[in-house]
Amino acid sequence: MSGKRFVSLLAGLFALYSLVVISGLPNLFGAFLADAQHRAISLLCALSITYFTVSVRGKQNERVLTWDSLVLLLPGLAGAGYVAFFYDSVVEYSLYGYLDTLGIILTVALAISVLEALRRLTGWILPGLILLVVVGVYWQNYLPGLLRGPGFTLDRLTYAFYVGTGGIFGIPLGVATSIIIVFVIFGSLMQKAGAGQWLMDMAMALTGGSRGGPAKAAVVSSAFFGTISGSPSGNTATSGVFTIPLMKRTGYSSPFAGGVESVASTGGMILPPIMGSVAFIMAEFLAVPYVRVIQAALIPAILYYLVLFASVHLRALREGLRGMPKADLPAIGATFLAGWRYLIPIVVLIYVLIVMRLDPEIAASYSLLFLVASSFLTRDRRLWLTPRNIWSGLVDAVHSWRIIAIVTASVGMLLGALNLSGVGVKISSFILSLGAGNVILTLLVVGLASLVLGMGLDIIALYLTLVVLTAPALVELGLTGPQAHLYVIFWGLASFVTPPVCNAVYVACSISGSGIWETGWEAVRLGSALFVVSFAFALNPALVMDGGISEIAFAVVTALIAAVVLAAALQGYALWRMSLPQRAVFAVAGLLLLVPGAVAALTATVLVGVTVAWWRLGIKGSEARPAAAAPVESSSQGLTEKIDSGS
Repeated sequence: MSGKRFVSLLAGLFALYSLVVISGLPNLFGAFLADAQHRAISLLCALSITYFTVSVRGKQNERVLTWDSLVLLLPGLAGAGYVAFFYDSVVEYSLYGYLDTLGIILTVALAISVLEALRRLTGWILPGLILLVVVGVYWQNYLPGLLRGPGFTLDRLTYAFYVGTGGIFGIPLGVATSIIIVFVIFGSLMQKAGAGQWLMDMAMALTGGSRGGPAKAAVVSSAFFGTISGSPSGNTATSGVFTIPLMKRTGYSSPFAGGVESVASTGGMILPPIMGSVAFIMAEFLAVPYVRVIQAALIPAILYYLVLFASVHLRALREGLRGMPKADLPAIGATFLAGWRYLIPIVVLIYVLIVMRLDPEIAASYSLLFLVASSFLTRDRRLWLTPRNIWSGLVDAVHSWRIIAIVTASVGMLLGALNLSGVGVKISSFILSLGAGNVILTLLVVGLASLVLGMGLDIIALYLTLVVLTAPALVELGLTGPQAHLYVIFWGLASFVTPPVCNAVYVACSISGSGIWETGWEAVRLGSALFVVSFAFALNPALVMDGGISEIAFAVVTALIAAVVLAAALQGYALWRMSLPQRAVFAVAGLLLLVPGAVAALTATVLVGVTVAWWRLGIKGSEARPAAAAPVESSSQGLTEKIDSGS
């Protein structure tokens, strides 16, 4: 059997194993598997697939396992395999709080294997950060000032990695192996059934004929793709191949087209119900129901996309762009009827999650059954989820999921070290001291720190890093858990569209052919909602649905208006082409509309009204200006011009 076939077989069997375990079927027959054992088996699979398919240089390798990969895989198999098959011995470690010599060897071997797999998949940034923290904790007694501590022996440090909820087999990997894997399978099978193309066609049918239609279609389709894909860069590459050329053909510049796609794809990470799989991990960390997380994220996500959608529309008006010809667009009715069946599993998923309030993994499992059944409602046999297509979808899903497993296992080491040393608490205290008790200044410090720390990390690694290092400072400041966690996610995501480390923009530029900095500037302008909206819900809990109905309703209405006003200020166009002072007034008004309270809203309304009156008076002034105001010409000059013109 070739290496490629072996990997496909392993991936498919692991997906089936995961679905069976998550469904709880083994329990009905008296076969109980501890959570740590299931996580260890899952990590064994993720490590095996990674070392079989990715070379030491990070390149895809379809050959058999090379000797250097084998040398690094075997220690990981030993370390994770011991937890999977000798779990009773691992439980004994929890009675002592430290590891013996065998435990230390197994933990160090597993850590090396996991971090090398992480390096091959993501590069040096995240494993370098983890190693820096681990080494700092080990020699903490030699560090200066704020970071100084007692230091920890190797048996205590490796214990924090190997046993408990904060290590390699802790909560992050637990969410990846129990919830995220099912949703990744769900998304993969949706793609096999043709849902991706249908969403793109529906977006084009709904928005393609309006001004700047392809850009609006990119916003809509990328939002839905992104919330499932879990990768801004991957989403940009997938949907940008279609949307960026269409935007350029309509008349948008290459930098603007690339900026729209990168910002739209990045926003999918904050769009409920899946939020790039972050929603499930957030619910675990906050110890709140999953429904509470999507409630908190809903209004900020809508505001983000409204600013982006309005910016696209206003740019089209400013540039005088048209939509695509009706003949080139799919018909709305026919397109909907061709794919209405895709709504069946989505409706089931939302109903089971929100109405029945079952666990996310159970809801996704139910939805899978309806997805398979509904796929046969089309006449196109290629889109039927037959056993062959299902198997292909399962294999693709596990290949996409393996990076999530490796990342969460690796970040577990970071969490274990920080929890053991208390460095996370000290960092929060340091941030608060920099803020000097000022809410706005502290929010800005936390935001900038999250932006820098998030550079080069994908969404799950980004969230897990920031939730430990920066979010606690906001909780100490008085923000609620959902406010604090969403705030650092928004600023961390800004790193995907903010130069110099702007991964989503790099991908978009490879498609649009535009320069990094010019595209990055457009992306920053379009994605400024990440900064503005985050400040809004940090200052106003009603925007994360924390408050009374009237309070939430008022906050939503003013925020929606603010989104449009801010978009006009960013693009320099409302009902007219705005001057720089008018844009500044609109920007101030938009920000005031996001501040809690009726006084701020009234002040903003006055500012907008004054600016509109300013524009109207300017029009009337130009209309009333006498024709004699034009330069006076001599009679002989005027006669000569009339003769020359043929009058």
